[in-house]
Amino acid sequence: MTRAVSRLLAPPAFARRRLAGSRRRVRARLAPAFGALAIAAMPAAARAEGTPPETAAPVDAVLSNDTTLTTWAHPAEVLPIYVAPNVHAREITRIRPYTEDGFPEVYLLLESRTDATGHEWVRLRIPGRPNGRVGWVLRQALGGFHVTSWRARINLSLRRMTLYFDGRKRLVAPVGVGKPSTPTPTGHFWVRERFKIRDRSSPYFPWAIGTSAYSVLTDWPGGGIVGIHGAFGEPWRIPGDPSHGCVRMLPGDLDRIAPLLSPGVPVDIV
Repeated sequence: MTRAVSRLLAPPAFARRRLAGSRRRVRARLAPAFGALAIAAMPAAARAEGTPPETAAPVDAVLSNDTTLTTWAHPAEVLPIYVAPNVHAREITRIRPYTEDGFPEVYLLLESRTDATGHEWVRLRIPGRPNGRVGWVLRQALGGFHVTSWRARINLSLRRMTLYFDGRKRLVAPVGVGKPSTPTPTGHFWVRERFKIRDRSSPYFPWAIGTSAYSVLTDWPGGGIVGIHGAFGEPWRIPGDPSHGCVRMLPGDLDRIAPLLSPGVPVDIV
């Protein structure tokens, strides 16, 4: 064990004072961040295998509020995700670096806290089956923090997508959703990947946007991922329920909305 790692596992008095001052500065910087458009990467915390159980650490910062601010990050290191901010807690899964299509994976971040030994933890939403999983990971597993004020809401009964910025309605468009036998799942999701489709003969034209939602079967290659894409050559079926779980949009509407649905933008399906 190196001297630097030893100091992290059992920080001396001067290091504890430095960490305490750093945490105060981080909290002060994040408090007004709900109106900001970027958050700098926070200091990485070393993984402490000897950290004792810690369950009562206070929240240092709320990173997403489900309405006007969402914080997200790409992975930086493949580490376990736990049910609690503690390396002795049960492991849910591990950070994965890429999506199924080879894009850098995206994790939606909810809050951060620092344990008694000064190691920073982040609570995040986990992409993958089953939908809706949440866990804790050491800060060093994530890259720089990014924020967005955009949010999409898909209403299945109305067959409609509404796009909000900073809580205010900006765009509304009809959509096609999953048929009763292969319904579009409901829940809190987010955009993980986005790419332009230039081939007009493609059923996904003009955009394909991959979300963190998974369904029984979708139109997405390989099945499972709920995507937002073109009308599949059947524009007359929008609005409606023609899909295997994906969300279909008319090309003109998708051209307006897709540039705003960047990675990390939350997508609530209700």
